[in-house]
Amino acid sequence: MSLHPTLHAITERIVKRSAASRAAYLAGIDAALRDGPFRSRLSCGNLAHGFAACGPTDKSRLRGGVTPNLGIITAYNDMLSAHQPFEHYPEILRETARSLGATAQVAGGVPAMCDGVTQGRGGMELSLFSRDVIAQSTAIGLSHDMFDSTVYLGVCDKIVPGLLIGALAFGHLPAIFLPAGPMTPGIPNKQKAEVRERYAAGQATREELLEAESASYHGAGTCTFYGTANSNQTLLEAMGVQLPGASFVNPETPLRDALTRHAAARALEISALGDDFRPLGRLIDERAIVNAVVTLMATGGSTNHTIHWIAVARAAGIVLTWDDMDQLSQLVPLLARVYPNGEADVNRFAAAGGTAFVFRELMDAGLMHADLVTVAEGGMRQYTQDPALREGGLTWIDGIAESADREVVRGVAEPFEAQGGLRLLRGNLGRSLIKLSAVKPQYRTIEAPAVVVDAPQVLNKLHAAGLLPQDFVAVVRYQGPRANGMPELHSLAPLLGLLQNQGRRVALVTDGRLSGASGKFPAAIHMTPEASRGGPLARVREGDMIRMDGEAGTLEVLVDAAEWAARELAPNTAPAAHDLGRNLFAMNRRLVGPADQGAISISCGPATDDGDVWNYDAEYELGHDAAAALAPHEAKDA
Repeated sequence: MSLHPTLHAITERIVKRSAASRAAYLAGIDAALRDGPFRSRLSCGNLAHGFAACGPTDKSRLRGGVTPNLGIITAYNDMLSAHQPFEHYPEILRETARSLGATAQVAGGVPAMCDGVTQGRGGMELSLFSRDVIAQSTAIGLSHDMFDSTVYLGVCDKIVPGLLIGALAFGHLPAIFLPAGPMTPGIPNKQKAEVRERYAAGQATREELLEAESASYHGAGTCTFYGTANSNQTLLEAMGVQLPGASFVNPETPLRDALTRHAAARALEISALGDDFRPLGRLIDERAIVNAVVTLMATGGSTNHTIHWIAVARAAGIVLTWDDMDQLSQLVPLLARVYPNGEADVNRFAAAGGTAFVFRELMDAGLMHADLVTVAEGGMRQYTQDPALREGGLTWIDGIAESADREVVRGVAEPFEAQGGLRLLRGNLGRSLIKLSAVKPQYRTIEAPAVVVDAPQVLNKLHAAGLLPQDFVAVVRYQGPRANGMPELHSLAPLLGLLQNQGRRVALVTDGRLSGASGKFPAAIHMTPEASRGGPLARVREGDMIRMDGEAGTLEVLVDAAEWAARELAPNTAPAAHDLGRNLFAMNRRLVGPADQGAISISCGPATDDGDVWNYDAEYELGHDAAAALAPHEAKDA
């Protein structure tokens, strides 16, 4: 089917807006490739250092320079359940490369922190900035110019976006992303959430809570809810840079190992030394970015990607905005119900049809670009197939034609909702986002007094003291990237979910983050400008009436305009954080841009005409929304 005209128009607008920066990015790729494979340019001393520790066969091949060398960037550590399986991947990749007459080396490791461990803790203030550190660490690993193709071992929250940003800085190299797969099902997510809410109400002991959490997070693999980590995987497939159907195959299974071996072989095939060269920077174009956003909306994925994919796009010279995301969400129907948008986990989603079913439905309806060049030989249409082992070999077979579980996944003709999972909210408080797909329709509108706090822990203390109103909007401010690194506020979800269960009307408004594990209550998140930039959130006072309408896309404080304009900005009263390495990120907090421009604290994207790189912070003026901040660039592009 032909492309939907609205999808075409949105894509073309992004192409036009990005024309200059994308052209500069592609020119950089061409310049990097002009003199052929990099390893051939190394001096004898450089090259000898690069293969000194290799065995005789690998050393001979690297010395000759005519066989591809696969660079491995790994986010392995054995604290993260999702990354623990990566321990043995490098050896599998090396063995595969050797069997094909090539070589493979671990180019470098990148940090990988777990937001599940740092939720509600001081370490969470390092979380968002870890994405930028990962991007820089990736660049350091690849800077040796020893590699002809690359594979990336990463799954979780900031890790995949960081790897992508780093990989796009070396966009002249081919790249394939390798997941580890989800852990097998534990107790139902709904049951876990109920225990959390009972614990917040003082009706469950810590032992009961720990037992429930342990039964949910119980083994190797990705957490099974549809948070940022699992959203990462579907978005990578939607862009064609991960093997088709690779996302939700469990660890330590024959199929998982077969996919890992095939990824190594395929990465070697698409190097510049072969006849099927596919550099990453050309694969990830405006269409690929739109496919990722469409998939995010159709599956009800993580709100974190409204920040991360703007940064990823920028790394490829593409200017993506929240307005683009909002319009795509209004175009694309919601086709999946996976926790927290439903009761199923990702294993059940995969069994019901998974990404292959969703992608085919979207492409057949003209709601996804089907004409991408991908790491798979069959292009985007191969992503409507599932991997399978047949007679000991890996192959792909057509995905199911009908949903195997209509409570979990449906076709375009009968979606769960006509629109996607996210909505942009506008009003006199600024711009923010709400994950509508997680909120039942009757809770999407609220008008209630504000309870204003500058630290999430204060809200819990007010509840314990019985000081919260019957209905209220919790305004949790000074949680943006400049204030404290924009930590996730998921620790508030059990309390607010509990109060909503009691028949009270509650909502959250914050310049902080709430991940793909966000709760069932309405939450306006990523508010920009943030309070630390002098944003309107700093003018809200206790008891101000706030009206949020998720369906209409509005968020207003109902205060007389003259009084509102005359108000002073309230100071940040949050207690000083324990250090925990926080001092090392002072420069990141100082330089970081706003959430609606990717919350980037490093240079990201192609150089401008004067040789510098567009710095979000320098271009951003207080009070401007995304359209105003981008206007100079759009005028220049036109």
